[in-house]
Amino acid sequence: MKFTAFERALQGTGASRRLRITGRTPGIVYGGADAATMIELDHNALFHAIKKEAFHASILEMELAGNVHKVLLRNLQMHPSKQQILHIVFKRIEATTRMTVKVPLRYSGEENSPAVKTENCLVNHVVTDLTVSCFPADIPEFIAVDLSEIKKGSPLHVKDITLPKGVKFLVKGQVNPVLVSVTPAVEEAPVEEVPAADAKGGKGKPAAKPAAKK
Repeated sequence: MKFTAFERALQGTGASRRLRITGRTPGIVYGGADAATMIELDHNALFHAIKKEAFHASILEMELAGNVHKVLLRNLQMHPSKQQILHIVFKRIEATTRMTVKVPLRYSGEENSPAVKTENCLVNHVVTDLTVSCFPADIPEFIAVDLSEIKKGSPLHVKDITLPKGVKFLVKGQVNPVLVSVTPAVEEAPVEEVPAADAKGGKGKPAAKPAAKK
C-alpha cells in the first residue's frame, strides 16, 4: 500500500489540536539512518486506509518530500469516543534487518470439519494473530489456517500449522500455544411438561366437599 505524508513544522499539544481541526492527523516516522521526522497526513484518507488489514501487517510505501520510504505501522492512537485518529507512528525498515511484527491469522474450513459436521462441537478461535520474526520482504499480509480436518478432542497448536517461508514464530510465554480449541456443544436439557390444573384449581384431584352444617 502506498500513501502520502507531509513534513510537519510545528510541534506541541496546541499545534496538534489545530492540525486536527483542519482535517489532518499528526504523526512521526523514525528508524533507519535518518532522524525522526514529524509528519502530518490527510485524516479521511488515513481513516479509510486503517480499515484494510494490509495497512496493519505489511510493508507500506510512504511518499514524503519527493522520496518513498518503506515503513511499518507501529502505533495508532484513536479518540476514545469519536471516529478520529489522534496520532500515528511509523518505523522505517531496512531490507537486511529482521523485523518483529504481528500477523493476523485467517481461519477457514471449520464448517466442513468433522468436529462441526459430525461430532457436534464448537470450534473456538483462541488466538487471532501471531508475533513473528522475518525479513521485510517476507512479511505476510496474513497467515492462512485450514480447519477442515479439525476433530473433537484435537485442539490446534502453533506447531500444527505451516508458517510462510522465512517466517518464525516468536515465543512469548508458551512455547506451543493453542490457536483453536474444540469443545462439545452444550445441549439444553429437555423441558418436562407439567399437567395443567383442572378448572377447579386442583391437579387431577376432586374438589373438597363443604363441611355439613350442625
